[in-house]
Amino acid sequence: MSASQPPAPEPRAILDGESVSRTLARIAHEIIERNDHLDDVALVGIHTRGVPLARRLRDLVEERSGVRLPLGAVDITFHRDDVVVRAGGAPRAAQPVVHGTELGFPLRGKTMILVDDVLYTGRTIRAAIDALLDYGRPDRVQLAVLVDRGHRELPIRPDYVGKNLPTARDERVQVELAETDGEDRVLLVPASEAADRG
Repeated sequence: MSASQPPAPEPRAILDGESVSRTLARIAHEIIERNDHLDDVALVGIHTRGVPLARRLRDLVEERSGVRLPLGAVDITFHRDDVVVRAGGAPRAAQPVVHGTELGFPLRGKTMILVDDVLYTGRTIRAAIDALLDYGRPDRVQLAVLVDRGHRELPIRPDYVGKNLPTARDERVQVELAETDGEDRVLLVPASEAADRG
C-alpha cells in the first residue's frame, strides 16, 4: 500500500476586505500628505487591477481633501519586454489582452501617480512609464502599489506601499477586487499550486 500524498497547501489570506479598505485609506492619506499641490496630481491605473484601485484612491483622496484628482488608465501591452516575437517564431507564453489607454488630460505640469496591485520585478512599471511618456512629459511620476512582494530586477521603488510581503519566487500573490473578482482579498498562493495554475 502506497503512502498517500499530503494535501497541497492552501492559499493563505494576507489581506481581507476590511484590511484592503484600511490599506487604501492609508495610501490616500499619504498621497495628500506628500503632495502640497494636489491640483497638479493625477492617478493612472495600470490595467487590469490597477484601474479600480486608482478609482478608489481618487474617491478616498476627494473625501479627505475635497480635491477630485484626474483619473486615467494605461495599457502596457505593447511596451512589455516579453511580448515581442522575433524571427517569426511563436510567442513563448500566452499573450496579454489589449486594453485601452485613457489619459484625457495633459501630462505636462502634473505629478502622475501610477497605481498597480502587485510590484514584483519592476518590468510592468517600466513598461507603464514608457507607455505614459508616449502621451507627454509629466513633471514627476510616482508609484503606488497595494502589495510589494520583492524580487526586483529593475531599480524601481514604490512611493506608496500598502503591504510589504516577502515571498519566494515560485509563490504567487493573487489580488482579488470586488470590481473584477467579486470580493476584496489578497492571497499568497503556495509554490505547488502556483505552478499548477500556470
